[in-house]
Amino acid sequence: MAGITAVPDKPSAVPWEELVTAALLGTDRRAPSWASGREAPTALLDLAAVETVRRRAGLRPAPAGARPEPAAPDPRPPLPPAAARRLALLLSERPGTGGGGRRGAAPDLMELLPQWLALADARGFAPPPQALPALLDAARGRTDLRPAVLSFAGPRALWLARLNPDWRFALRSAPGGGSPLSPEDPEQAHLLWQQGLFAERVTLLGALRARQPAAARDLLAGTWATERAEDRLMFLDSLRAGLEPADEPFLEQALSDRSRNVRATAAELLSALPGSALAGRMAARAAVCVAVDRTAGEPALVVEAPHECDPGMERDGVVPKPPAGRGERSWWLGQLVEAAPLGTWTARWRRTPTEIVALPVADDWRDELHAAWCRAAVRQGDPDWSWALLGPPSAPEAGGPGAVSLAERAKLLSTLGADERAEWVAGFIATHGLSEAFQLLGVCAVPWAAPLGRAVVDALNIARDAGNYPWSFSGVMGLAERCLDPAEAGRLAALTAIPDEPEDASPGAVGYWAEAFQRLTTTLRLRAAMREELGGP
Repeated sequence: MAGITAVPDKPSAVPWEELVTAALLGTDRRAPSWASGREAPTALLDLAAVETVRRRAGLRPAPAGARPEPAAPDPRPPLPPAAARRLALLLSERPGTGGGGRRGAAPDLMELLPQWLALADARGFAPPPQALPALLDAARGRTDLRPAVLSFAGPRALWLARLNPDWRFALRSAPGGGSPLSPEDPEQAHLLWQQGLFAERVTLLGALRARQPAAARDLLAGTWATERAEDRLMFLDSLRAGLEPADEPFLEQALSDRSRNVRATAAELLSALPGSALAGRMAARAAVCVAVDRTAGEPALVVEAPHECDPGMERDGVVPKPPAGRGERSWWLGQLVEAAPLGTWTARWRRTPTEIVALPVADDWRDELHAAWCRAAVRQGDPDWSWALLGPPSAPEAGGPGAVSLAERAKLLSTLGADERAEWVAGFIATHGLSEAFQLLGVCAVPWAAPLGRAVVDALNIARDAGNYPWSFSGVMGLAERCLDPAEAGRLAALTAIPDEPEDASPGAVGYWAEAFQRLTTTLRLRAAMREELGGP
């Protein structure tokens, strides 16, 4: 062949695998048997060229494969043109392209993508077909995007995912892997439950639980004895959605499970049902431990912690061995009080939650008792007890009567209504500033209510006037970009100017603050434009 160097004593044929191995390792590391020295690389390329022609010439024609079935039509209306262009722009952004440290004034488009997806899905639009590969690629790189992407992308995304192994996560996230099997059909759901992969079965159980709680429970009970312990734990956790009194018999049986984690989860779920037999047993045990002493001039709570963890307590979910640094008796007491219905105390003592929390507690048991009531309020979703334990947001040291950490206060806030949460956190920020408010802001509804938004902006402005760098508040600023009401953009415009730098300010701090407020303002206006493009106010 023209252009191919002759190879002395070249073999008539060299196996393709041998050529590939020689190319990967290098002829200097593994000299081939058919060439050596400086001739070896040239000989390798010549033989590869000849073998490539031989392999192509030797192919025999084969029947073409069957064409895939076309994707099902998406009945949803298409995106408005402006919104489709916005989606393409958001998907063109790639995480990690910006430098570290200083962010500049440009908005972070990748952080706006989840909000855009939620808006478009809520409006009932279908994505442009040409955007589906980029949507699936974005969801592949960010697991937090997957639920929103798959909900918005619709059935065509599952059709595409069957053609590309890189998008298999989409099939694992849908019941039946995107197959025609439907959880609405009892026979098909039973078939998928018996034959599906673990991820498919978890998804099926969650989907069925949302629509038909009893059917999901019966499906799980049918194979419960044969499931692995780690699978039983995951399946049992799905019963949290739509937990109802009818689940009690199944959960009572799970209290005898051979897995300690399964028993503990079953006990936790039962204790969230105030009328369950387990809740009654825990209430009786806790009532023995905590009482009101009226012998003194002022009523006070007295505590007598359990002296042992008997088999009945252990079966009902009490963990006998405490973590390092905790005493056994206080550990058992906390678990009993946490699992007892909170109505036990108000009915028994005929006092409101606020009155009960205000009672003095003898012998330094106050923190332990109130912390257990905090956990019980969160578990049982009781807003009256949450209010009592939170106390006013202006409380000294930013602490309520029973909350011992910001994380617990955030959990207590999650049991309140959206407006109540916003009002409490706004009062917290007005009194204590932003340094400890990040976790509390995370439980507030988006967009933030006007009082909360004003409190955050005012606190950021105060922090700027203090002359420090804005990087200490980067987390709050990032939340504000995603959560502030876009209507706040006009009020923020005045903060984008660069004022005179105070003498005691950090060098360049006012410029950095102006840049941060410029980014915040631009992001809010961009979010407003996104809503308008999708047909929202």
